Amino acid sequence: YLCESSVEVHYQNPTMVVGCIPEMEDKILFCRRAIEPCYGKWTLPAGYLENGETVAAGARRETFEEAQARVEILAPYALYNICYVNQIYLMFRARLMDHNFRPGNESLEVRLFSEAEIPWDEIAFRVMEETLIQFFKDRTTGRFPFYIGNISKKSKSSAT
Repeated sequence: YLCESSVEVHYQNPTMVVGCIPEMEDKILFCRRAIEPCYGKWTLPAGYLENGETVAAGARRETFEEAQARVEILAPYALYNICYVNQIYLMFRARLMDHNFRPGNESLEVRLFSEAEIPWDEIAFRVMEETLIQFFKDRTTGRFPFYIGNISKKSKSSAT
């Protein structure tokens, strides 16, 4: 839209969220949120991409900020369009470098969960739930093709 006090155009573009699925010994590192929205719920480490930052660097930074964890990015894994909140999520597969992780400022606790231990009823965001469902489905085959999906208000998700 045009700002009335100048001739400058101000765009309203979607927000890019980047994160990862930090894996170690067949377990995934989760963060219990210390902030709203979804205070107290579990999520994968992710957050807003910053200007001047690559998507992989942003995913590493967010993982360190939320879980004080160092990761090696393996590959881009899933992109989700969440048009009703103007967000795009890009999730990476990642390997935890060591067991030196602890809660960052935005986390109450961090913990490794096996697939059987995941508190599915306490996952903070549907996009994270959908990412994990796809990840565990792919893990059974050992193949992790890049996935693109859509999250809508009404339905669970739809893949493209």
